[in-house]
Amino acid sequence: MTSEPYEYRDADSTFVGYLARPAAGGNGAGILVLHEAPGLGAHALLRARMLAELGYVALAADLYGNGVVAADFEGALSLMRGLQADPILHRRRVRHALDTLAALPGVIPHSLAAIGYCSGGTSALELARSGAPVAGAVSFHGILHTPIEASPGVIESRILVCTGSADPLVPQAQVQAFENEMTRAKADWQVIVYGGAPHGFTDRNASSVGKPGFGHDERADRRSWLAMQSFLTETLPSK
Repeated sequence: MTSEPYEYRDADSTFVGYLARPAAGGNGAGILVLHEAPGLGAHALLRARMLAELGYVALAADLYGNGVVAADFEGALSLMRGLQADPILHRRRVRHALDTLAALPGVIPHSLAAIGYCSGGTSALELARSGAPVAGAVSFHGILHTPIEASPGVIESRILVCTGSADPLVPQAQVQAFENEMTRAKADWQVIVYGGAPHGFTDRNASSVGKPGFGHDERADRRSWLAMQSFLTETLPSK
């Protein structure tokens, strides 16, 4: 496995992502990794490397531009809210990162998926809602509501949501509303709820935020990663 920072551009901005590739061969599929609220940090980089070890080309996107990472919780909220306040810009940033991944050597353009953590999980779902040509979208403890609900027949992606029953940011009413939206949109979706798991359950450093209901859950972390692997195997065509 090899990995390195990867710079890409659109008409207005420069983005500093992170590219991880399998050591040899690989299965030809590309996975877009979408970061948490603070920006592209250690957890998203780790997941990109883990995906490369599984044979995928993984591009961890930079959704804020110029590799900006917040210094604290309030800064992270400001960055996240600033991007999500403009849902069209949000979707365009994620789609540009997907198109960058699709154009990489060794990636089969029709064998793409996106996974995201916390606000990145929201970003993965927004990509799917937009009708982007992505085969699969996986949200780990992401917020499930949206300012622009999916229209029937628009979503091309299969969707997997992994959420925790003890996540204060994703109450049961929000899960039910998401399920209703996906049903109306006629999407291929599934939701797995991990009992007792808090917000950020995949991140070993989630408790450092110091907020109630945030933390790591080893069982939910392990089980959701296995669920994702099964989902990707079923969803993505390979060489």
